[in-house]
Amino acid sequence: MKIICIGRNYTDHIKELENEKPTDPVVFLKPDTSILLKKQPFFIPDFSNDVHHEIEILVKINRIGKYIDKKFAHKYYDEIGLGIDFTARDLQSELKSKGLPWEKAKAFDGAAVVGKWLSVSEVKDVNNITFSLKKNDKIVQLGNTSHMLWKIDELIEYISKYFTLKIGDIIFTGTPAGVAKVIANDKLKGYIEDKEMFSITVK
Repeated sequence: MKIICIGRNYTDHIKELENEKPTDPVVFLKPDTSILLKKQPFFIPDFSNDVHHEIEILVKINRIGKYIDKKFAHKYYDEIGLGIDFTARDLQSELKSKGLPWEKAKAFDGAAVVGKWLSVSEVKDVNNITFSLKKNDKIVQLGNTSHMLWKIDELIEYISKYFTLKIGDIIFTGTPAGVAKVIANDKLKGYIEDKEMFSITVK
């Protein structure tokens, strides 16, 4: 399986990082080794002093597909989840300034939190999902998929032009505003509507 991530998919997040609004989805990959093991804490890596949380809606692919038309994209997933794309912001900024890839800042071990999964049938509208991240019981990120620049089905159409989607692949669909540094002993909890999807501790 592979983890396909989308950057700059929420206007408010683009503004907070002072990035340019893209004309196409920004795509990058994480290896399966980046998935944080269940019931394990997130350990801040020793190569960064500025790791940020980025809460994201996830989509799990359930069939093989290539060049998928948007109108058929809904047939390629039946589960929605929630996760965190941890980002070593200081390292990412350094790499971006040199025009280098982001993987060291985005794809390190433990950098992808994958929470519980919900059946799409439990969600009224995948294009209107409210989700949030609480840090130490305070909401620090709040988003809704209606604010995505590219909706889930559009992302599947776009991604499948370049990568064959396979069963078990996970798409991270982008983060809203509110990304911020994590420190040791932070407690992070993610929610879709009022359902708790994950709970982790930072070490």
